[in-house]
Amino acid sequence: MKKMWVLAIVALCATAMAVSAAQKNHGAAKRQMTPEQKQVWDEIVKKYDANGDGKLDKDEKAKISADDKKKMKDVGLIGAQKKQDATK
Repeated sequence: MKKMWVLAIVALCATAMAVSAAQKNHGAAKRQMTPEQKQVWDEIVKKYDANGDGKLDKDEKAKISADDKKKMKDVGLIGAQKKQDATK
């Protein structure tokens, strides 16, 4: 009887660990950029990347103009997703 309880507890713990691991990895896949988003992002990085590392740090992001932010929002890079993505 004691062995049955130990096996049941071990099975329960193993199941809980497997479910937890699956939930952590579920959102790990990054959303791929559309060609339009990639083009806009490349333009923004080229324009605002002051140190030339290919990434935008906090200070560089702060310098993005309102027009460029609007352009990023229009293609779904910031804020709400594009209308076609939101309906999926």
